[in-house]
Amino acid sequence: MKTSGDRLRVLLRECNLTASDFAAQRKVSPQHVNNWFHRGVPMARLDEIAELLCVRSKWLRSGEGPKHHTPLPRLSRSSDQPVAELPDHSLLAAHREDDVYLPFYRAQAKIFEPIPQRHLRIPRQALDSLGVSGQQALCLCMPDYNMAPLLPFGSTVAVDRSFTRVIDGEVYAVLHNGRLRIHSLSQRPNGALRLHSHDSDEFPCETYSVSQARNQGLEIVGWVFWWSQLRQERPG
Repeated sequence: MKTSGDRLRVLLRECNLTASDFAAQRKVSPQHVNNWFHRGVPMARLDEIAELLCVRSKWLRSGEGPKHHTPLPRLSRSSDQPVAELPDHSLLAAHREDDVYLPFYRAQAKIFEPIPQRHLRIPRQALDSLGVSGQQALCLCMPDYNMAPLLPFGSTVAVDRSFTRVIDGEVYAVLHNGRLRIHSLSQRPNGALRLHSHDSDEFPCETYSVSQARNQGLEIVGWVFWWSQLRQERPG
């Protein structure tokens, strides 16, 4: 990718955008976009297009430096900040008569099908502390590697189907053309939805306009409020 036009072409392909769709978004003719492919992105539009496609404008212009911004802020604590009180997870280990059994589902042909005799047992108190109704919660398996190592492939996630409002940086399960995906989400002021991966090097940020999300069946299933993973083998 020698020119900004080459990089733009690849970015549109990564975002599942055609040149015509992108031209309509930017309110220019498709010929303008084709000219950008061959002659490079105009300097006057570099920052705008880089911000839209979740890349650094320096990388789009010259190919130098990191391609992506860090998708999510990394939390850090300075030495003079007090240590926050750790949450009490002991209630997760205690078995009570009012424990809730969350069913496991698999995504199949754009719908969720229950997996017979498979469930996750969680104390009702834990769900109540998060405002999650057991009747609105279900369990799924992490379908891809994009959130590793935070969410390894195959790990169990619990989803609150009643919470579909986008809070920037939170993790959600989504259906995309019937395919289950799990990402951190953010939303632009114009309504465009961004899908972020923890492994941002291998899985770049994706941006979908409101019309693209509708046409591609991009539906937020719910908020991921719990996850767990048992290692498959001992190291070494």
